[in-house]
Amino acid sequence: MTLTIKEAKDFLETIQSVDELNQHELNNDERKGIQQSISRRRKQLLKEQEMIEHYNYMSKYENMLLKENPEALICGIDEVGRGPLAGPVVACAVILNTGHSFLGLDDSKKLSATKREKLNMQLKENVLDYAYGIASPKEIDELNIYNATKLAMERAIKQLKQQPNYLLIDAMKLDNDIPQTSIIKGDAKSVSIAAASVMAKEYRDKLMKDLAKEYPGYDFEKNVGYGTKTHLEGLRNLGITPSHRKSFEPIKSML
Repeated sequence: MTLTIKEAKDFLETIQSVDELNQHELNNDERKGIQQSISRRRKQLLKEQEMIEHYNYMSKYENMLLKENPEALICGIDEVGRGPLAGPVVACAVILNTGHSFLGLDDSKKLSATKREKLNMQLKENVLDYAYGIASPKEIDELNIYNATKLAMERAIKQLKQQPNYLLIDAMKLDNDIPQTSIIKGDAKSVSIAAASVMAKEYRDKLMKDLAKEYPGYDFEKNVGYGTKTHLEGLRNLGITPSHRKSFEPIKSML
C-alpha cells in the first residue's frame, strides 16, 4: 500500500540514523513531497549526529577521570561577570548526573538566549547537584576581580550538598585541597564547565534584571552591567550606584 505524503512524513520521524534513512525504499518514491521530507529528515539526523559528536568531544575530561575512578564526583566550575562595570561576579559549581546527555550544551556565549534558557531549566531539573557563589561589587573593589572571582568559586563549592572530589575549572586555580584541573576556554571543552557557564550566566542575568528595577536609567536589563553607551550615559546623568565597581574605569576617575 502506498503511503500518503503525510503518512510518509510521520514515518520518517521514526527513523533514527542516516544509514537507515538512505537504505529505505521511500528513496525510490519520486513524489516531490516525499523527497523533500527525506531531505529534511536527513538534515535533522546529521545535525543530531554532529551534536552527539561534539558532546562526546566535550566529555573527554570527565570520561578520563571516571575511567580512573568510576565513583568520582566531578564538579565543573565557571564564572560570569568579570568585565562589567556594575553588579557582582557570579560563579556556579555543577556536578552532572550519571548518564547525562544535554545535547547542544556549549560555552554560554555561543548559545542563543532561548537555547540557554532551555538548557538552564534542563540542567536545574536533572543534574546531581549545583550551587552558586557571589562576590559583591564591594568585594571586587577590595580584593580585585581575580581574587573576587576565586572567592565566588569557593563559595559555590561550599554551597554544594555533595562535596566533589575533583574540580574542572575554567582558566583558574583555586587554593583548596581538592584535586583539580584548570582548562583554558574550558566552557568550550568540558560539559561540566559548560553547564556551569550556562547556569551562572542565567543566574547573573536575572540578578541584573532585578537590579534594573532598583536602579532604572542604566539599562542593566539589557547590558547586564557592561559599559554600553546607554549605561555610560546613565552614569553621567544619574551618578554612581552602590552596585557599581568603584575600582573600574571610568567610574574610578569619576569619584
